[in-house]
Amino acid sequence: MSDVAIEVVDDPPRACAERLAAQARAGGSIVLTGGSTPRHAYEIAAELEPDWSRVDVWWGDERCVPPDDERSNFGMAKAALFDRLAVAPRSVHRMESVEQYARELAGLGAFDLVLLGLGPDGHVASLFPDFPTLDVTDRDVVGSEAGHEPFVDRITLTLPRLCDTRELLFLVTGEDKADAVARALAGEPSRDTPGSLVRGRTTRAILDRAAAAKL
Repeated sequence: MSDVAIEVVDDPPRACAERLAAQARAGGSIVLTGGSTPRHAYEIAAELEPDWSRVDVWWGDERCVPPDDERSNFGMAKAALFDRLAVAPRSVHRMESVEQYARELAGLGAFDLVLLGLGPDGHVASLFPDFPTLDVTDRDVVGSEAGHEPFVDRITLTLPRLCDTRELLFLVTGEDKADAVARALAGEPSRDTPGSLVRGRTTRAILDRAAAAKL
């Protein structure tokens, strides 16, 4: 039996946005991700809950580009979420370097909510299939080469740090992700599919029908 609660819905970004808005009201720490589907979720979440003053915002990974670069996860979240809020988050921890992020994470307990996408190859954050970063267990954050486009260097949380969360939430859409979803959410843990190695204290997946087709 899968250790992930699967939710197949007609509007995954809205379902995700409702969860983000609820966490914003409750307070705590939220880890954001990049991608077009999360972007839509952030836009809706800003409408559902315009006051994020009770939460601290982190990222699971980032491309090593300036914050105003179109490839920046921070830049995307700023435009889709932060710029639309009436009240900004209590703190926003942008990934600028491995050393800076490690310092800011030092002493922090478990996250309250970690949001992750899933690549067609099964990667999560910037943890790619069979990369040596999957073996790092003694650090919270590491640098990584790119495993796919855009081919720029990355900064990523490690597997243990991603898993140290009260809730881990996958948001995945599209038929091109169906194989990866089956491997990550219903298959055996494998370095070939980093998504299969990431679980929180509770783990949920919000999927559309196309992404869930092979479950």
